[in-house]
Amino acid sequence: MWVRASLAYPASFWTMTVGAFVVTALDFVGVWILFGTVDGLGGFGLREVALLYGATGIGIGVADLLIGSVEQIGQHVRTGALDVMLVRPVPLIVQVCADRFQLRRLGRIAQAVVVLGYGLGAVEWTAARAVVAVVMVLTAGVIFFCLFVIFACVQFWTTDASELANAFTYGGNTLTQYPLTLFPGELVKSLTFVLPVAFVNWYPCLYLLGRDDPFGLPDWLQLAGPVPALLLCGVTALAWRAGVRHYESTGS
Repeated sequence: MWVRASLAYPASFWTMTVGAFVVTALDFVGVWILFGTVDGLGGFGLREVALLYGATGIGIGVADLLIGSVEQIGQHVRTGALDVMLVRPVPLIVQVCADRFQLRRLGRIAQAVVVLGYGLGAVEWTAARAVVAVVMVLTAGVIFFCLFVIFACVQFWTTDASELANAFTYGGNTLTQYPLTLFPGELVKSLTFVLPVAFVNWYPCLYLLGRDDPFGLPDWLQLAGPVPALLLCGVTALAWRAGVRHYESTGS
């Protein structure tokens, strides 16, 4: 229904989609301008940064497209709209994600695909690296998907904490757009073992580029992305179940 509604006015839809493409592209334009004055960023060249940028951009773009509407869970709690969803014979998470589905978010994904395509030129390809590249994109989407849901579940208790979720979802995306060599080692370890957004692109990109870990962490981490993604799926399921069980309607 929401897709049909968005396509009812084609000119508006394409204007907003292209607008999303252009606005997000300005982020990478800023990186490109930066390389006009420096030869490297944290030891990485422009194409290598594009590889990092594109991978995380596709991951959060797909997650935002499919499940970004989960950020509205607090509004559903406050208005009582969640009561209506709970009595329908459709999984609650599906209804929440489908509500106000915004197809125009494809513009953001398209921009990330273009940048990733440019960054892939930095890779000396083998069959193994091709497989890792595909797994990297899938893992990035799953990790951001889980982060969207986990932090949205906080709103079952607070009814309004969408900005808290943004700090970890969009904030995590912003961090992983750049080489993690720009940040302290303690932060990188936190992004590896606590909030595993480093597996979105950092570790698989090290493998694709044939680089050793600059922080001295084990090389097997470069191929371990699916493991934290699966663990996050389990945490996400538990968090969602706990949030739904805590829900007691609006009381009005």
